[in-house]
Amino acid sequence: MPLSIVVLIKQVPDTTVVSTKAMKNDGTLNRSALPAVFNPEDLNALEMALDIRDRYGAVVTALSMGPAHAAEVLREALYMGADRAILLTDRIFAGSDTLATSLVLSQAIRHLGAVDLILCGRQAIDGNTAQVGPQVAEKLDMNQITYVDHIEQIDAVKCSCWREVEEGRELVESKLPVLLTVPATANMPRPFSAKRIMRLKNAKAPAELAPGAALDALARRGLLIEEWSARTISIDAAQCGLAGSPTRVQKIESVVLAGREFKKFEPDDDGIRTLLEELIADYTFD
Repeated sequence: MPLSIVVLIKQVPDTTVVSTKAMKNDGTLNRSALPAVFNPEDLNALEMALDIRDRYGAVVTALSMGPAHAAEVLREALYMGADRAILLTDRIFAGSDTLATSLVLSQAIRHLGAVDLILCGRQAIDGNTAQVGPQVAEKLDMNQITYVDHIEQIDAVKCSCWREVEEGRELVESKLPVLLTVPATANMPRPFSAKRIMRLKNAKAPAELAPGAALDALARRGLLIEEWSARTISIDAAQCGLAGSPTRVQKIESVVLAGREFKKFEPDDDGIRTLLEELIADYTFD
């Protein structure tokens, strides 16, 4: 049988365009004020999953937790090559910290059934905690290997892979199932397939459709992004969202970088000579 691979992906705010409206008064991120993008390292995780499928055979499922518009990254995962897409969406998931998020994801993976590999990006750019992947593995009582940049070998029983460490790289072997976190240096994600875009551009999750839409017709055409709620995965509402999140933002500080005194040196011999003299006087050069 082919390997069963789950890739955890996240739609995140583009933190390269953060403005003064990026934070709410309660300390949570104002996601509506920023454009949403596919978390970069999750693309690397998806590429690794697709490479495993190309080399060994596998079924790749993209799994994401978020509001209805998070279905966009699942469509992109399908364009890239994922075989199946599932959106975990429920109002009670809103405000989840890493602990609550990892619980929801782990419950969804249990609901999926037997899984051989779970792949996710090293971290998400909206939090930079690198906690969710390891926490999912812990909740599933599953082996984990972090910072994986190459799969050396995999079969139905075990896998061996190279991972980044401070001193360089090391080869690690683990029994399946195992969770791998993938850094940006692992690979170059493949572009979206033009044929898959044309075939799947109308793929929708139920949350994106009007009430009463013909879901069966979409499913028959392979255009239905599955949608799971808290009830689907049998999770207690008290363990989700803000209620299940012990993390609290106590204080927010606005950091303003103020300009200091500066000097301008002309780009000629005299200017360069003067600059060097000042650097030497300041002991920058000796």
